[in-house]
This record gives sequence, C-alpha cells and structure tokens, in this order.
Amino acid sequence: MAEEQAEGDSLTDRKRRRAKETIRRAALELFNERGFDAVSVTDIAARAEVGRTTFFRYFGDKQEVLFSDAAGASEAPPAPAEPIGSSLAAALTAARRLVVGYVEGITADPGEYERHQQLVSSHPELYARSLVKQRRYADVLTDLLQSWGAAPSTARQAAEIGLACFYAGQATAMDDPRILARQVERAFDRLGS
Repeated sequence: MAEEQAEGDSLTDRKRRRAKETIRRAALELFNERGFDAVSVTDIAARAEVGRTTFFRYFGDKQEVLFSDAAGASEAPPAPAEPIGSSLAAALTAARRLVVGYVEGITADPGEYERHQQLVSSHPELYARSLVKQRRYADVLTDLLQSWGAAPSTARQAAEIGLACFYAGQATAMDDPRILARQVERAFDRLGS
C-alpha cells in the first residue's frame, strides 16, 4: 500500500487496479478449474464478488481477461540519455530492454505463465486473439521508441526485430518460462553476430 501511495496514485486509481486484478484472478482460477468454454462472465463476476457491469467496465469479454495488460505488465525503463534518432543500434538496445523486461514480467510466476499459454494454445480463438495482441505490442513498442526520439522507420524496424527476437526466444526455450527471458536475450545477441 505504501508503494502504491508513493507512486502518487489516487485512492480511486488503486481501487480500480485492485478490482481489475480481482476479476482477472477470479477468471483465471475458474478457467483452470472448469476450462475456458465452461466459464461465463456471470461466473467470473460472481467469483470476484462484483456485478457484470463492473466486469464490463474493465474487460470487453472473457477472452480479454487473458490478455489484459495487468498480466505481467511492468513499467517501462527510463528513456535513453540521448535521443535514438536514426540509429538502429540504439533503437535495438532500447527495444531489447523493453522486450526482455516485458518477458521477465510475464514469466515472474512461471505457473501462471504456463497455465495461460496452455489455455491459449488449446483454443483457436484465443490463439488468434493472442496474435492480434502481439501485433498491438509491436505498435506500442514503436510508439515508445518514437517518444524516445527514434525516427519512425527506425522505431518500426527495431520493434519488429524485437518481436522476432521474442518469437525466436519462445521457440528456442520451448516456451519454458524459467529460461524464456534468457533465450530472448540470446536472440538479441545473435543480431550482432
């Protein structure tokens, strides 16, 4: 609580964040207990002890719970000391910090990561949603690199390479959360070879 207040969040912001996380955890518990298809929004709301309206305030549907930014989201590292400009090397250095930091966040709880991946891989509609979300992450990464002074084409190229390093790391690690961040780092390392 002191950490949340130190960040300067208002009481309302903290309550919203807790409500969203409560709903997310309730949904994940139910998905693990019953399977994704057997769980309704009403079930999730009841487990989280909130109304359906509250559920829909935070999530568009039950699929969105699996892909909410609360899961593994971490704060972006500080901007580089110098604007990135057109330097692909500088943009890749920044992208590496962002991608590896993200991977460390989503794999902080290996069991939760494995349950999420199992659920996504066993439902084609969730897998498709996952791919759409990953494209969104490339856009977010591009925007962030541009905010750090990267030229638009440099930012996009670094973001796409960063996403490719994530995919390569995932494949090399066979999606093992205990080694995924290290394998993503190695994928970035191979760029310099």
